[in-house]
Amino acid sequence: MPLYRYKAVNQPGELLEGTIEAPSRAAVIESLRAQGFLPIRAEESSRPRLTDWLNREVGRGRASRADLTMMIRELATLLKAGLPLDQALDVMAAYAAKPSIARMVAKVLEAVRGGASLADAFAKQPGVFDRFSIGMVRAGEAGGSLDTVLTKTAEFMERADKTKQDLKSALIYPCILLVTAMLSVAVIVTVVIPSFEDVFTQAGYELPLATRIVMAVGTTAQNFWWLPPLLALLALLWWMRVRATSEGRRATDLRLLRLPLFGDLMTKIEVARFTYTLGMLLTNGVPMMAALGVARDTVGNAAIGSALGDVSKDVKEGKTLAAPLERTGLFPSLATRLLRIGEESGRLEDMLFKVAETYEQEVLRGIQRGLTLLVPILTVVIALLIAGIIISILIPMLSIHELVF
Repeated sequence: MPLYRYKAVNQPGELLEGTIEAPSRAAVIESLRAQGFLPIRAEESSRPRLTDWLNREVGRGRASRADLTMMIRELATLLKAGLPLDQALDVMAAYAAKPSIARMVAKVLEAVRGGASLADAFAKQPGVFDRFSIGMVRAGEAGGSLDTVLTKTAEFMERADKTKQDLKSALIYPCILLVTAMLSVAVIVTVVIPSFEDVFTQAGYELPLATRIVMAVGTTAQNFWWLPPLLALLALLWWMRVRATSEGRRATDLRLLRLPLFGDLMTKIEVARFTYTLGMLLTNGVPMMAALGVARDTVGNAAIGSALGDVSKDVKEGKTLAAPLERTGLFPSLATRLLRIGEESGRLEDMLFKVAETYEQEVLRGIQRGLTLLVPILTVVIALLIAGIIISILIPMLSIHELVF
């Protein structure tokens, strides 16, 4: 039977760690519960792989997204066991798997003991917790169900992380293909093509237009190779300067939403996040206005966040939620129709979760379709580009050969 490593809490609140043989993870959890322990983690113990060692060495100094997700889940488990917040954080700081996690939890504990809420303590850790996590924790504290909200937050983060990992895995081959093609074209344009220039000049053969264009590109690339990196750097500096102001960030984010394919995908991601957060807040008894304020803070796109500010004003005046969302022009019509149905039937919270689930699935399907088409499109475009360059060189070479013989 496989060997499992576990973490559990006993009745006095002490953290226990060890190994146990069991046929499955569920059997480990059942065994720990039968002994009166509260299971926190149970993972199959396996031989360390090279990738695990590399990840451990690279990530030793800071907390990864997976570490934060596990920390939030463990905190939810300890709170469900009846431990006070400060004691739960103290246990986590003492038995954290990484020094970076221990230091971060210790800072959160210090802020909590100083009178700050858990959400404020999270917010005081720059670059660690995102707005979604902080907003959800604030919702849980406001609704008196912090342990439940933390569990839901961890589940949402795990789904988001799985999507990111699947996307990264799927992009490995297209990225390798694109980089290899770019290097090949760069070598052909800067090294191979200029070497034929003297041959064509000495032959005195009038080159076709396509060949002249390719030769001009090769000469330009050879003499001004530093120009593309410089332009890219200038574009990056301009982008950072524009987004340094709230108005500039809002304008650029609005343009991003209007991009074909990418803009639609980004909109669906933001809609799923907003509706999930709002549904969680309302389910836990948070008033609509407060819930809108917290949910708005979890949105990453400044244009949508600004539009939600106007929606909050309309709702404050007594209007429904669906109509102002529809007037923004940024929310999909399906989402606003479903929310209108939820308001009319008195099941707004359930419909918010339905919208979030619908658009999460839409995002996954959109990513899968895009990646399925990306590789053949890249292959065809790269093949046509390289073939065009080679043909533009072969045509005058064959013509010169015919003139000689």
